Amino acid sequence: MPDTARFNALCRPFAENLFDTVRHLSASPAPRTGVTRLGYSDEEEAVIQYLETLGRSLGLETERDAAQNLWMTLPGEDRTLPAVVSGSHADSVLDGGNFDGLAGIAAALCPVLWLKENQITLKRDYRVLAIRSEEQGLIGTTAILGKLKPEDLARRFTADGPTLAERLARRGIDPSPFTAGKPLLDPKSVAAFFEAHIEQSLRLDASPDRRVGLVTGIRGLRVHRRIRCRGETAHAGAVDFPFRHDAAAACARFVAHMYERWQHYLALGHDLVVTTGCLATPDTAIFNKISGTCDMSLDMRTLSEATFAAFSREIDETLDFLAKDMGVTFTADPAIIVAPNHSDAALVAKLEAGAAALGIGIQKLASGAGHDSANFGAAGIPFAMLFIANQNGSHNPKEAMKTDDFLAAAAVLTKAVVTFD
Repeated sequence: MPDTARFNALCRPFAENLFDTVRHLSASPAPRTGVTRLGYSDEEEAVIQYLETLGRSLGLETERDAAQNLWMTLPGEDRTLPAVVSGSHADSVLDGGNFDGLAGIAAALCPVLWLKENQITLKRDYRVLAIRSEEQGLIGTTAILGKLKPEDLARRFTADGPTLAERLARRGIDPSPFTAGKPLLDPKSVAAFFEAHIEQSLRLDASPDRRVGLVTGIRGLRVHRRIRCRGETAHAGAVDFPFRHDAAAACARFVAHMYERWQHYLALGHDLVVTTGCLATPDTAIFNKISGTCDMSLDMRTLSEATFAAFSREIDETLDFLAKDMGVTFTADPAIIVAPNHSDAALVAKLEAGAAALGIGIQKLASGAGHDSANFGAAGIPFAMLFIANQNGSHNPKEAMKTDDFLAAAAVLTKAVVTFD
């Protein structure tokens, strides 16, 4: 494997053309400036069709599963062996960036270019996967693994948009094969899943020479979209402290305490992030009223099972204490719970060795965002992820990525694929 200069000369024009073409196919309507390719929309379908045609032009076998995920296969010598698979998602958020997901598909195609250029046949099949509708709840991989439920078809991707069932119907897709609890893929048919993805944060881009990330695992999460606190609405000036049941103050105390405990856990060396993204009183709230109702959200993530359990207890105990101390009640919606998922150590070691051989600087870090890799890992499929340095975060039109950083990650991925056996 490379000679990175020859690899870059081969893959740079290919990747840049792919990114430009997909940006054109999915550009958001003016005055928006990003891309919009929601799951099972016309724009996402146009991108899938483009990738399908591109795969065939590279000599790949192409097929779609029942959920219309696109599989592109480079045959190996022994087709009975479990395949090596790499890819990511083809969709985006509303008016998002072009590289979130797409960079992983482009990177997965780079080994194909290298293998074809050098007339190398792998021992086993190598498959590139373009996944549908990741941003709306990992729908594509959930369907692949037989975990999508009939009630999930009622999801709406935007507040006033069509349901998932309606989006599928518009595409002529029958959801029954992937909502009946049966997987579309035998997990044993996959030897490894590699996913390259933009980092979506600042750590890699802050480094001058270690700009590829090796993901140690994907943080588990506990999410409450809404925790409602109910107290008693009253006059701000007339009710003294001992007699107040202030819902807004109770929520503020909760948020402040969680922040303090988060800092304490970090000081002890724990991996943890805690976020209250929403905090709201009713539209009838005003400066001279004690709030009788206040809503807040909670998002807690960690790579450690022990930290997950311990901080979950802190959340519950704090809510119980504040309810008694302030004479309020807290009612939380059912928690979304996803267990921490650790990358396969052998695959991470393979990526690390490849990066060292190529002279590419790496950092090891956890992923705070959810990814399709987590679904595969939960199904028992060994996975590893590469992060690519990028600028301006993600999920916004200003999301950016330097081609040199993309090529560095793609070279590490290609090295792992070529030397897998």
